[in-house]
Amino acid sequence: MQHGTHFVVMGVSGTGKSTVAEPVAERMGLAFAEADDFHPEANVAKMSAGTALTDDDRRPWLESLAEWIGEHDRRGESTIMACSALKRAYRDVLRSSAPDVRFLHLDGSTELIAERLRERKGHFMPETLLRSQKSTLEPLGDDEPGATLDITPPAEETIERAARIAAAALGYEQDSLS
Repeated sequence: MQHGTHFVVMGVSGTGKSTVAEPVAERMGLAFAEADDFHPEANVAKMSAGTALTDDDRRPWLESLAEWIGEHDRRGESTIMACSALKRAYRDVLRSSAPDVRFLHLDGSTELIAERLRERKGHFMPETLLRSQKSTLEPLGDDEPGATLDITPPAEETIERAARIAAAALGYEQDSLS
């Protein structure tokens, strides 16, 4: 059975996970998932009210994301997902359904991320939860496959870097990305 390679573009809210993951998926022909779309209504209501989710709130959501990865993996399809994946335990759940799950951690200063959150329209995550997310964040461990990408440069540079990392993992020729 052929397995896929699965990329999770991770980080706190406002780092540009969807901004990076979606164009990489399009460019490389990967199935794309926006993890926020998998949240049950109760989770969205809590976050919209400025209440941080508990691990119990997150568990069914993470399991549904892992199942999505697993379904594609069983078909031999590679994927990319935009998902906060703040704790190693959450990443362990995502890794549980496929042998090759890699993480691209988008990271930047709290000030830059707060500014992006203030400018963002139509999203349920308020800026007030940024401090909570930053304190919850566990950076990738040395034994976790992936890379950390600085979000200070323009988004297009971050997208290009993420695409090159994904292309190398998938064995794509760099010239085929244009």
